[in-house]
Amino acid sequence: MNNTALLGLLAETSIHAGAGQMAGVIDLLIQREAHTAWPVVYGSAVKGALRTLVEEQKAPWLTAIFGPQTGNASEHAGALLVGDARLVLLPVRSLTSHFKWVTCPALLKRLRADAQRLELPAFAVGAIPEVEDANAALLPEGATNALFLEEFRFEARTADLNAVIPTLAGLMGREDATAALQKQLVVVGDDRFSHLARYATPVNPHVCLDNATKTVKGGMLWYEESLPPDTVLYVGLYAQAARVKGETMTAAEVLDRFLTLFARPYLQLGGNETVGMGWCKVTICRGKGE
Repeated sequence: MNNTALLGLLAETSIHAGAGQMAGVIDLLIQREAHTAWPVVYGSAVKGALRTLVEEQKAPWLTAIFGPQTGNASEHAGALLVGDARLVLLPVRSLTSHFKWVTCPALLKRLRADAQRLELPAFAVGAIPEVEDANAALLPEGATNALFLEEFRFEARTADLNAVIPTLAGLMGREDATAALQKQLVVVGDDRFSHLARYATPVNPHVCLDNATKTVKGGMLWYEESLPPDTVLYVGLYAQAARVKGETMTAAEVLDRFLTLFARPYLQLGGNETVGMGWCKVTICRGKGE
């Protein structure tokens, strides 16, 4: 198919896509899937960021591809279907080495299912390793006796991840992605990953100072969760023919015109743009030969 694609997103700064609620001492949580608690950026937020990018570039086909403004939403739907930004690699600090890009079999299986649904076989993960032992961590090379990720001690085991690394590298947009993954990729069990995804994300305090006293204003101390730099996500895209009366764009033309936005391959997601958060490097992933 020539009307589907994946956008690989490599976070270059922290991302705060807020959930609009608090839990415990954390005032501003990030968005998470309800059933897995994995971090995510909902499709509505991704589509809003993409629409903003189109508006900034003053593309004449804005309404045809993204639909009219909310007040006129009943006129017609947009021609581009935008999925959630789904997590595939979570950077986690290691007490024994450089940080690790951590994933799990469940994440890799979902990436493969998404690639198959979009008919993008080049990005369907090959043989996915299973992690039978909850305390085991699979590394592509150089496994030592122990690996510490946050507070967990894992038994490091060397595994053949050659079917996984090329696909993940293709989502990252880095020339050295394959070499970096050979050194830093770790596959842990689904349950261990669930804990890391919940509790290994950064939580930062924010304050507002009184200029006269240089003390915190009353009620102006809050804690904000974010996704760290080097997080890797992906977004599924599916284009349809334009629905605007008099517009003849086919599904393939809709996708081609939309992807011209990324001549400069960057996208800002989430809030706090004015303090440099949310910047991702974008990699366009389509079928072979496209």
